[in-house]
Amino acid sequence: MEYYKNFFKNREYRILFSGAVFFLLFSLIIQYKTSFYVTRSISEPVTDIILSNTRVYDVGLIFVYGALILTLFATFIGFRQINYAPFVMKSIALFTLIRSFFVSLTHISPFPTRVVIESSIFTHPWFSGIFTGNDLFFSGHTGVPFLLALIFWENKNLRTIFLGFSILFAAVVLLGHLHYSIDVASAYFITYTIFHLCKFLFKKDWKLFTEK
Repeated sequence: MEYYKNFFKNREYRILFSGAVFFLLFSLIIQYKTSFYVTRSISEPVTDIILSNTRVYDVGLIFVYGALILTLFATFIGFRQINYAPFVMKSIALFTLIRSFFVSLTHISPFPTRVVIESSIFTHPWFSGIFTGNDLFFSGHTGVPFLLALIFWENKNLRTIFLGFSILFAAVVLLGHLHYSIDVASAYFITYTIFHLCKFLFKKDWKLFTEK
């Protein structure tokens, strides 16, 4: 507990941390509004070289609860060393904003044959209309764990775990026909760029992150 108190006694850290929290909340609000906008503006599906040649698999449990496990694990890691938290939160927030922008530009309908996600998490009234699967480009399930792998690249164990999550989710969303193949493939290139943008834009947070 004393370890955390020492950080929060520091005014500069409090500013970085609170800024990260507000930035993350802001990005989630934008994502919320974008989801409804895309649902209203949806168009027609297209063919896909992978999805058109594979049958759909029921991957709903992995898609939902795998993401929940990733979120809880990333939160634990981000707050285990409190100097990690500002950069991790701001990176995820920027990822969310950029993805929301891309999603707002692309209104392709989900692939016709796809697994129906049935979960008490997604069917709760709070989430009504959000998790419809219309926010396709690019894949957040693939991109977020890859972003975390890049952030924790120097830690071999965490890098392996987060890369494992990313590869697993890439396979899951394709097998469930929840994303087009371009959504998955592009996620790696876009996320790599986002990571380097974060290092440039959030220099103080990155410096704090790399301190031992």
